[in-house]
Amino acid sequence: MKIQIQQLIAQALESIASQGVVPVDQIPEPVIERTRDNRHGDFACNIAMVLAKIARSKPRDLAEKIIAALPPSELVAKVEIAGPGFINFYLGESAYHSLIPQIIAKGHDFGRSELGKGKRVQVEFVSANPTGPLHVGHGRGAAYGAVVADLLQAVGFDVHREYYVNDAGRQMDILATSVWLRYLELCDETLTFPVNGYKGDYVWDIAATLHRENGEAYKHSSEEVFRDVPADEPAGGDKEKHIDGLINSAKHLLGDNRYRFVFELGLNTILDDIRDDLSLFGVNYEEWYSERSLTESGAVNRTIERLRASGHLYENEGALWFRSTDFGDEKDRVVVRDNGQSTYFASDIAYHMDKLERGFERVIDVWGADHHGYVPRVKAALQALGDDPSKMDVLLVQFAILYRGGEKVQMSTRSGEFVTLRELRKEVGADAARFFYVMRKCEQHMDFDLDLAKSQSSDNPVYYVQYAHARVCSVLAQAAEKGINIDISEGAANLERLSEAHELALLTSLSRYPEVVESSAMNEEPHQLTQYLRELANEFHTYYNAHQFLVDDDALRDARIKLILAVRQVLRNGLGLVGVSAPERM
Repeated sequence: MKIQIQQLIAQALESIASQGVVPVDQIPEPVIERTRDNRHGDFACNIAMVLAKIARSKPRDLAEKIIAALPPSELVAKVEIAGPGFINFYLGESAYHSLIPQIIAKGHDFGRSELGKGKRVQVEFVSANPTGPLHVGHGRGAAYGAVVADLLQAVGFDVHREYYVNDAGRQMDILATSVWLRYLELCDETLTFPVNGYKGDYVWDIAATLHRENGEAYKHSSEEVFRDVPADEPAGGDKEKHIDGLINSAKHLLGDNRYRFVFELGLNTILDDIRDDLSLFGVNYEEWYSERSLTESGAVNRTIERLRASGHLYENEGALWFRSTDFGDEKDRVVVRDNGQSTYFASDIAYHMDKLERGFERVIDVWGADHHGYVPRVKAALQALGDDPSKMDVLLVQFAILYRGGEKVQMSTRSGEFVTLRELRKEVGADAARFFYVMRKCEQHMDFDLDLAKSQSSDNPVYYVQYAHARVCSVLAQAAEKGINIDISEGAANLERLSEAHELALLTSLSRYPEVVESSAMNEEPHQLTQYLRELANEFHTYYNAHQFLVDDDALRDARIKLILAVRQVLRNGLGLVGVSAPERM
């Protein structure tokens, strides 16, 4: 309905422009807002105040001209001028009644639009290092990124979902070395596992696969492995130097081919697990983009040369630095280390350069909140490359804190003591996890109450919304059991019978759905949609408890069945965008 009002205003502006009241080339797109108080109508527009100076007119006088030029519409009961020049629209009941057959006819497509006009948008999310299973923190980023992508697609953007696979670099070397050390233990070698190694059970599992399929072909004595390696932290040494020494030892003793085999076994085992885990969580991608491909394709070197040519690199102590302070960063950043190896940052610059080169008009990165300091330096690099940093939008997602029985669930990623996304799904279900994850703004801290997520009560928001959908289905099932004919009439027939306060409230809420989808998408705020679904469910449950649907009055029954079918469709559509099922029985 907001769109129809906007179209009416646009036609009126075109009319007064043809009369010379305002210049046609200076008319902005009219902004229509719902009124906070329905005593002031249903929608309000401030266009008269916006154009008053250009039209050299008082806002109220200009508002009168705009109202006089409005084309007739069955939707609008009356139009009034309020305050300094607001144009307030009061809709007739028929406007809301006509919405019901529209919802039923459009079905799955109700609420979708072409607002994005097919513009290409890339959404990169999760992108966790493949050094272990996804944990509950990754789960929030997965749910959030997936819903943002689906919302953007629902309003007409051409969305490309992407996972950036960090399949190169030091963390992957630590994983490979951790797997090999566990393998050596399975070969009956005695050793002290490094403080900085990956200690989860999944490392044992990968090591067991290496041992089972290759016997002792990769075995070396622990004495050889630890020879000349700097001491670890418990022995008074440096844990970073210790793990780096072990990595070098593994590469030297195994040689390129065998080390690469262990490296790839760890990478592919975990990556396959991540793919499977996300798929079962309803998260799928158009592309899994390899970090290594950036080096192999020469993109990293090309990026460094572009930065060098633009005068934004300098050498210091054998390393190559990017002058990110020229663009507001707190300090300059290394892109090539003194050993000639490019840094993670260099790869990230190359990756974002590649995104824009692929023709995306907008790139959205969903990162953990601990990466907030990384945002300005990547934007600075894009600016230095001559690209438009405003095309990059970074959404920072806070960690999710789990509570069970009122107690905080303790987690440590490196030690392997954490709740995985798979465990969370098994405990509370994918539906509850998806819904809970996006109920709040991404930058807000989130307390995830496991007991609440599993409860079948009105206090559980996802259960409450799903139950509203199931209740509509139960009404239709009851009608079938009683032999009541529920073949609904076509069009708006009998809908004038919907005059109860609960019915009018539901009609108003249903009319808001397309606006909520649009706002949720354009502001990248899925919580707007979940809040709307909770409010719609509450209004339906209140209606359900106050009125009978399968009444003897055929016309009234027909109208009420149409109304609850429309409610069911909107609940189903909204839940679908959140990635949550709409069960028919609960």
